Amino acid sequence: MDQLLEYKAVIIAAWLIGLFALERALPAAAPAADVAAREGWRGWRRILRNLGMFLANGGLSFAVVVPVSLWAAHAALGWRPDWWSGPFGLLLDLLILDLWIYFWHRANHEIPFLWRFHEVHHLDRFLDVTSAVRFHFGEVMLSAVVRAALIIALGMPIESVIVFEIVVLSAAAFHHANIRLPRWFEAGLSRVIVTPSLHWIHHRRSRAETDSNYGVLFSLWDRLFGTLSPTPRALDMPIGVEGRDERGFVSLMTRPIEKP
Repeated sequence: MDQLLEYKAVIIAAWLIGLFALERALPAAAPAADVAAREGWRGWRRILRNLGMFLANGGLSFAVVVPVSLWAAHAALGWRPDWWSGPFGLLLDLLILDLWIYFWHRANHEIPFLWRFHEVHHLDRFLDVTSAVRFHFGEVMLSAVVRAALIIALGMPIESVIVFEIVVLSAAAFHHANIRLPRWFEAGLSRVIVTPSLHWIHHRRSRAETDSNYGVLFSLWDRLFGTLSPTPRALDMPIGVEGRDERGFVSLMTRPIEKP
């Protein structure tokens, strides 16, 4: 278990650093003039703000998320048949967990209480790989508790959960990243997994578009459940939450307890 968690930390760190460097070598879009002016040289204010949330949630993961997931795996119902194990069982678990995160993500948009936490992620006025790790700690804790119920009900081993976290964090970093990809390559890839061209629409500063494209790993769920936006991505489209603006770090942390 300790070795698997170490692998997770190394893989995610290397992937984030690699994408961060690639964004600066091959950027796809530039921030709007007002955003660039407010966020300082090359957006370092927002980058530090996002990394602050990442560090806080990293500590929370070891203190809360991992123990909750371990407890859920130990308390899991022991009804799983033998065929639901090994490599096939892992693949099935990953597919189920990705479907779960699609509906959990959708619920974070449709239920006002959950949106108050998830809005912190969407208030970012520009997207890059640091946006993928920008979440309110309350959302992280709520997600861990809800996922624990799924782990218990389906008898999932903790190995499946950790592998899923590696895969889904890598996928999130990729589809938030501001990297320039060949159009033909991204068009083909988006038929299978969520790419920047799909997910950036989800962050468009328009609530109609924000409430679409909920997929995290596989893009098929949005097609299957009718939540795929027909709008093509434009590199100059405004990013953020319609009618609201970015906040400082402390203000973002207190956002869920403020009056609507």
